[in-house]
Amino acid sequence: MSSPAAVEKAAAQKTAWAWIVATFFGAGLGKPGPGTWGSIAAVLLWAAFALALHPSQQVLLLALIGAVALAVALGVPGASIAARESASHDPGFVVIDEVAGQWIALLGSPADWKHALIALLLFRVFDITKPFPVRRLERLPEGWGIVCDDLGAGLYALGVATLLRIWI
Repeated sequence: MSSPAAVEKAAAQKTAWAWIVATFFGAGLGKPGPGTWGSIAAVLLWAAFALALHPSQQVLLLALIGAVALAVALGVPGASIAARESASHDPGFVVIDEVAGQWIALLGSPADWKHALIALLLFRVFDITKPFPVRRLERLPEGWGIVCDDLGAGLYALGVATLLRIWI
């Protein structure tokens, strides 16, 4: 966790694009629980896309896969830079990892509030508990370690959410 002084110092010398990406446009600055705010922002963006455009399930799936790929492609370097500039290994305000993981958890979900809530709750549980081998992914270097553990948590949440959709 970064000290307030470290975050303040980092703000004076930050790389703007990296901090915008890493905080997912400021969602990571929400208190308490910036990771939860990042996940909520991801769900709201997914819901807004689905409600505004009414895409088919296939188009929604493809858009979400593209969004995950973009979040990882920009998130790994953005998280690396923000972590270095804040002098922290995995700063709490970096939430692009939660965004990518949450979008993975939403893959294949029908665009309704029940499925959104299930995906949100499952992702947060797996992100916080980090079941084996998700915790090991944190050992990867810099932004890879910050992002990949949440991708693993998203896969766990996707698996459970998919089973729930089949069984219920």
